[in-house]
Amino acid sequence: MLFPPEKLLLDAAVVAARRLPEDGTGLHTVAAAVMDVDGRVHTGVNVHHFTGGPCAEMVALGVAAAAGALPVAGIVAVGDGGRGVLAPCGRCRQVLVDQHPDALVIVPDGAGLVVVRARELLPYAYERREAAPPRLLRFAARHWDAVVAGTKTATTRFRDPSRPGPVTLLFEFDDRLRSLPGMVESVEQVRFAEITDEQAAPENCTADQLRDALRTHHYPGIGDGDVVDLVQFRVAGPAPVG
Repeated sequence: MLFPPEKLLLDAAVVAARRLPEDGTGLHTVAAAVMDVDGRVHTGVNVHHFTGGPCAEMVALGVAAAAGALPVAGIVAVGDGGRGVLAPCGRCRQVLVDQHPDALVIVPDGAGLVVVRARELLPYAYERREAAPPRLLRFAARHWDAVVAGTKTATTRFRDPSRPGPVTLLFEFDDRLRSLPGMVESVEQVRFAEITDEQAAPENCTADQLRDALRTHHYPGIGDGDVVDLVQFRVAGPAPVG
């Protein structure tokens, strides 16, 4: 299922693909669209050459960077001639893992489309220890006011790794994205069944209430032995106006 921001992203890539020339040269056969954390969309196309031209995803990432539009929230590639959404190649996957691991990628899945995080596209990926990509911490739109007010400074995540340091707090509204500069203060890992009331207190609930909320609203398949991340964060800049 694609939400409105992903639909907007996909539509931009489809339009760019339709503009590709049908001259039989095969120089440009794929278009890609990138959405930044402010909801702006940037497009690019591949440049095929026997020496190894860049993929559309790489061109679109370069266009976004040139516009000062980092970090990246989402990306998709679409083939020419009505071929539809294409999954990133191996090289693009490695680049995304290194530079934008939390970006959402739209990929084909059987008869439909799915949205996955970039890091999920490359299991057991080679990791550059010196890499320090921008990180995202995503929230539902309903948390915006509480995070801005500083009354929500904790979140519990499953299979959504975070780490201390600078982060962009990204809020997914129905028709747009909004972001805030943030800082992850700490990350504590604990087994789901072993969450204590003290650990749940920053989320203003008991351990049982937290487990129930996570199972009901976020992770219905989570098991007692699964490990979750207890993330403490804060807004790292001035509160937005309006």
